[in-house]
Amino acid sequence: MTMNQVYNKDFVLYVNGKIIVTGLPDQMFHNTFQSGLLSILYSIGSKPLQIWDKKVGICLHLSPHAILYRLGLAFTICQPSVAGHLVRNGHIKRITDDEIQSLIIEIMGANVRHFFFCSTAYISCPLDPKKTLGIKLPYLVMIVKNMKKYFTFEVQILDDKGVKRRFRASNYQSNTRVKPFICTMPMRLDDGWNQIQFNLADFTKRAYGTGYVETLRVQIHANCRIRRVYFADRLYTEDELPAEFKLYLPIRGSASGTALSSPGEDAPTLASQ
Repeated sequence: MTMNQVYNKDFVLYVNGKIIVTGLPDQMFHNTFQSGLLSILYSIGSKPLQIWDKKVGICLHLSPHAILYRLGLAFTICQPSVAGHLVRNGHIKRITDDEIQSLIIEIMGANVRHFFFCSTAYISCPLDPKKTLGIKLPYLVMIVKNMKKYFTFEVQILDDKGVKRRFRASNYQSNTRVKPFICTMPMRLDDGWNQIQFNLADFTKRAYGTGYVETLRVQIHANCRIRRVYFADRLYTEDELPAEFKLYLPIRGSASGTALSSPGEDAPTLASQ
């Protein structure tokens, strides 16, 4: 069976190079036999964001009068007409990337420092906030393009203590912070296209001393371009991956690599390969 023979090729589980099951939106992956590769986003698919919730943010653009009020610690009494106006923050759309000459998902938003209140654009999986992914595969791999702007993504997991934890990586943070329910960490991306490899089991153990059970939710914020998001039972070499999971660059021939490396004993960190 080839990718072209699958009814819905956007969400597909590979085992030893064979397609086992397609992940339909209403089923998620709780009762799916999980091994090999499990894709939750493929930008070339017919409906790449079918199981993703999509949010384009809004921002409050401040007027000069509002800034004066804010400096005087009286911003909350400003009338909306004085404070400024709400503007749409960014977009989520599928476009052609010039570098790889292929369709990708672009998530973009405005620079938040120009606004007082701002919610950024993001996508979140699964679509239904009451559902969870239930993906037990320990490696999360994302093929994304560095847009040289603020970028962050977040993964919510369940550990063997029954506690929901969140890992948040961003390219504008300099220090790693581990709190009871969230671990935030810096991320460095190379220029152009990157492959981010996140060892969820290792990070859970290093940060919290607990065992990884499953991934509940994945959320990707502006600003980035996305080719593929998938889970794996292990890290695969380029030769082992199906053609649809590879990124072909016309000039360089391979994707630049950035991985989430194994963290130290104290706290997780991000580093280039």
